Amino acid sequence: MYDVPSWLWIGFAATVVLSLAVDLLSHRDDHVIGFREAARWSAVWVGLAVVFGGVVFAVLGADAGVEYTTAWLLEKSLSVDNLFVFALIFGYFKVPREYQHRVLFFGVMGALVFRGIFLALGVAVVSRFTAVLFAFAAILLYSAWKLLKDEDEDSYDPGRSFGVRLLKRFYPMTDEYHGTRFFIKEAGKRVATPLLAVVVAVEAADLVFAVDSVPAVLAVSDDPFIVYTSNAFAILGLRALYFLLSGLLDRFHYLGKGLAVILAFIGVKLVLQASHKVIDPSIPEVPSLLSLGVIVTVLTASVVLSLLRPLPPQEAPEGELLEAGEDARA
Repeated sequence: MYDVPSWLWIGFAATVVLSLAVDLLSHRDDHVIGFREAARWSAVWVGLAVVFGGVVFAVLGADAGVEYTTAWLLEKSLSVDNLFVFALIFGYFKVPREYQHRVLFFGVMGALVFRGIFLALGVAVVSRFTAVLFAFAAILLYSAWKLLKDEDEDSYDPGRSFGVRLLKRFYPMTDEYHGTRFFIKEAGKRVATPLLAVVVAVEAADLVFAVDSVPAVLAVSDDPFIVYTSNAFAILGLRALYFLLSGLLDRFHYLGKGLAVILAFIGVKLVLQASHKVIDPSIPEVPSLLSLGVIVTVLTASVVLSLLRPLPPQEAPEGELLEAGEDARA
């Protein structure tokens, strides 16, 4: 683990809080976010992550900088799966597009908290029980196998997620949206609006994705500062990335295969890492720089192949993907 000065932790926390405040104030009036606005915000979040990576390089050294960059890029690539599920959830609940940013804002807030908890637990468990890395590797290899078999999110039913079902047990729910309010008074009783169910569904989906994400980032680094800051900056840009790519997701049809290759590679990396620590120190580990190179190469190849070999023309996607696509062309 790295000797992280306290001022760097404080600076990171201040950057996150300030970024969230600026983002919330910039979108205090609920409106439909178009392609150009999403592109500007995506550039801001990527730029912020890159600048922070430069600070990590300067303060903690090249090894830490490579680990941060690899972990951030890995989490960014895995978040593409989240985008498909977000589109599915918004379509299922028929969320008005002007409210979607507000939903994702609260989703990001929850993700920052829960990822912090899961990553802290993961680091603590790995530091005491190194053999658990074999279990993490098995999770990643199984996830890669599912992606290669095209077991995608089509079977996911947002309305039957555990969080939504639990919410409905405690609160009656209206059928209509009431602006960005989560609760209203109806016949003297406090009832939930569908917007609260959407936030719960988004949070539940992120918890599911953490099963892949946490083991993957722990394969890159076991330093709490590196794993959390890289995850946080990737999560902060998730909203803008959704609005930027939601109309184009169907075009990058090789991304799923690319993510499967990345997960399989990280799974093998974990096996070697655990074997080096538990079985025999002579077993080689995969260098972080090689991991970074593999991730960049596979992602680039996936996007290029998707553009060079597009799918045959089909019916236009329905709901969110169609509407976002129209914004992108506008």
